[in-house]
Amino acid sequence: MKREIIVICGPTAVGKTEYAIDTALRMNGEIVSCDSMQLYKYMDIGSAKPTVEEQARVRHYLVDQIDPAEAFSAAKYQTLAKAAIEEIFAKGKTPVIAGGTGLYLNALLYDMDFSAPPRNDAYRDQLYKEAEEFGPAYLHQKLLRIDSNAAARIHPNNIKKVVRALEAAEEGAKVKDFSKDLTPTQDYSAVLVGLTRNRGELYDRINRRVDILIEKGLLEEVRNLLAKGLTEADISMKGIGYKEIIAYYHGQYSLEEAIDLVKKNTRHYAKRQLTWFKRYKDMKWFNISEYDSDADCLKEIFQWLEKK
Repeated sequence: MKREIIVICGPTAVGKTEYAIDTALRMNGEIVSCDSMQLYKYMDIGSAKPTVEEQARVRHYLVDQIDPAEAFSAAKYQTLAKAAIEEIFAKGKTPVIAGGTGLYLNALLYDMDFSAPPRNDAYRDQLYKEAEEFGPAYLHQKLLRIDSNAAARIHPNNIKKVVRALEAAEEGAKVKDFSKDLTPTQDYSAVLVGLTRNRGELYDRINRRVDILIEKGLLEEVRNLLAKGLTEADISMKGIGYKEIIAYYHGQYSLEEAIDLVKKNTRHYAKRQLTWFKRYKDMKWFNISEYDSDADCLKEIFQWLEKK
């Protein structure tokens, strides 16, 4: 059997779920989610998780699987997703990777080593003291002198990452840049399908989807998660749609302001996603806005996939 995965990716709200399901049905596939939020239990609305009916049409992996209190990571995702891919191959089916989390996709397309840089606790403590005494810009300038590439990637105010990079440099290592200089995995080959829409249409879909999520009960979902003991400090609760509603419950925004902020942050995230995915030189892009219907776009995608 040809060991080839199909990737359906693109910005949030572009329509990946529907296109991935139709692609999996056409190509005898099963879906592995590549979404950093949909893998969490109890977070159905804010993550725009595939519905029960959608998941019944095609088997989905890494959806509704991880407790939101767990400190999940790209390294753990890589392990679980590659195991799912092997399970699908073993069935004689095609893995269809669907989602918009760029780092998770890199973890499947490239041989990425997520091992942490060496620790130096004494030096780390010293750096945090320097940050407190002299400010974050002082630390960032120090990093600029030692590892200019890392300094260019890391915002001066992100003290935690600056400290980690300095600590790695002190131990003779470098903090890895997971956005470039990557070696493609030899575990399988990949066919990359990128979905996009005209900006105005995409942003309108984002705004309307946020309104729908509110109507479906996003506020109650966040309230229930907080009642389970989760807080804004949990990684899962830092997702767009969750952190803004938590801030509303804490009195930082009115409900209208929080909803507007969800829309704004989601639009900005979609822009960052497109920037990330455009790095993939082998990506075949389909602008859904240019077709009369989803069926027409899917027809062209299928024709292209079958030629590949």
